[in-house]
Order: sequence, then C-alpha cells, then structure tokens
Amino acid sequence: MKKLRLALIAGGTSAEREVSLKSGEQVFRALDKDKYDIRRYDPKDHLERLVREAPELDAALIIMHGRGGEDGTVQGMLDLLGVPYQGSGVVGSALGMNKELSKILYRQAGLTVPRAIFFNRDQAPTAPEIVGQLGLPVVIKPVNEGSSIGVTIARGQDDLAKALDAAYAYDHRVLVEQHITGIEVTGAVLGNDDLAALPMVEICPSENYAFFSYDAKYLPGATVEICPARIDADLTARAQASAVAAHRALQCRGYSRTDMIVRDREVFVLETNTIPGMTATSLFPQAAAAIGMSFTQLLDRLIELAMEKR
Repeated sequence: MKKLRLALIAGGTSAEREVSLKSGEQVFRALDKDKYDIRRYDPKDHLERLVREAPELDAALIIMHGRGGEDGTVQGMLDLLGVPYQGSGVVGSALGMNKELSKILYRQAGLTVPRAIFFNRDQAPTAPEIVGQLGLPVVIKPVNEGSSIGVTIARGQDDLAKALDAAYAYDHRVLVEQHITGIEVTGAVLGNDDLAALPMVEICPSENYAFFSYDAKYLPGATVEICPARIDADLTARAQASAVAAHRALQCRGYSRTDMIVRDREVFVLETNTIPGMTATSLFPQAAAAIGMSFTQLLDRLIELAMEKR
C-alpha cells in the first residue's frame, strides 16, 4: 500500500516552542511508519521548504502550541497551499486562541463562564475598581496565550500590579476574571460533523501549585490526572455537553479540549484548546485511551479527519 505523504509541523517561535518540539518528537515516534512517509518542518526555519514541497504532500499534522501555530496562521498558509490538516481552520483556531472572543461566544451558546473584564494596558482600571467589579481572588491572563503562560492568581489587592505586569509581558490586552474554586476537569471532543465527547479527565495539581500552571502542566509528577473524572453521571453528561457546545460555538473541527471548573452542581467553562497537548501522556490522549484508543490510533484518526476536508 502506498504511504501517505505527511508533513509533521512542530516548533515555531511562540513562548511554547519547547513544548511544541517535545510534542512533535513524541508524535513522530508514535506515528506508524508503515503508513506514513513523514517529513518534518519547524516553521522557525523551514517555511520556504514547506511551501516548495507542498504539492508533494497529502496531509499535515500541526503539533504547535501558542501563537504562530495554534492561532490560525499556519492553518491559513496550508489552506493557501492546498494541504489538508488536522483540527480547526483559521476561524476556529483564532477564536480558540482569543480568550475574550471565546467568552463572548460561550455566553451566546448558553454556557456558564466566570465573570470577567478585559482591557488594554493603557486603559487599565485601578486595583480598587477591579476588586469592586470582581471581588477577590481573581485570575489574570494574557488574552492571546496558552499553557497558562503569564497567568497569575491575585489573592489581595496588592498582588494585582505584579500580576498584571506578568500578563502584559505576553500581550497588550489582558483578562481579569473571577476565581472559581472547585474540581478542575477537561473535556475532549473528537470528530468533524459527528462529534464524540470522550471521558472527562480530572486535573489535580500537587499542593505546591495554586493552579494548573505551566510547571504543573509539564513537570513530571507535578499533577495527577484521573480519567474518568470523579464526578457523578449527571455532572459528567453536563460537562461533556459543555465541551461539545464550546467546540461548536468556536467553529472548531477535528478535535478540541475544553477546560472547566465544576463547583457544586455548576459547570464553568474556562477556555478551549484547538491543538491540545499531544504526547502519549497528555490529557486528550488519556481520554482517548479510556475508550481503548491508543496514541497511534488517535493520530491515525486525526489524519483521517484531516483528509475528510479534501
């Protein structure tokens, strides 16, 4: 059988470059070499070669996190080149990266989200104004960033200035939202037109971390993940429905993973990842494994979904 000519695109120039490279390496190892003729590209150095070789490619796997890969830019280039790829297109990718627009669309879809305000650095409200609107504690995030980069929980008014500076280091526009305490879960969705909600994963950072921060995500042993999540059947169904609704609201395609907080009987939607972490132990592959789908089989399925676009 003729091998599928596959572009594996990983790396880039975002703050998440190293994670993207590590994910790309694990994906390369897991791909079935009997099925795929794999060509590897790092957009930091290989864009010209990717453009030149595009007519020879059947499909692409974009294993990139953050700007310049997860935000629709690489997707737009591949659209122009006529190369199908896994996951969301330009619109879904851009919406998923922008936390402000995501929240607007979540609300329009009837989803529950934490109360939040957004502002540019030169229009920032004072600390008392922020506390007056949202109370304490609050979570401060760059609007366009992933992997919890630049994210801080401010528990007192005096913490706000430092937390805002940490977010401004990555984006001129910032989100400040109500801090919701509860059970952190994530919901994986797989499919193009027919969507499947996979088992929920519960996220339990160690006591050394106040939340699921960058280090809690990527340092070995920093976080315990439990699949299926320890929530009852009704809450599970509601959280899965929220993940599917978020996926549709952002016009995602192929797959996504939506992070949520369950407090009492209420499900709060936080954000959606249009290119979830893709190592064998990442959250999306864990959810797939819970239904008997290996990492290699998951990659096969994502490539099949990409080819449906063609």
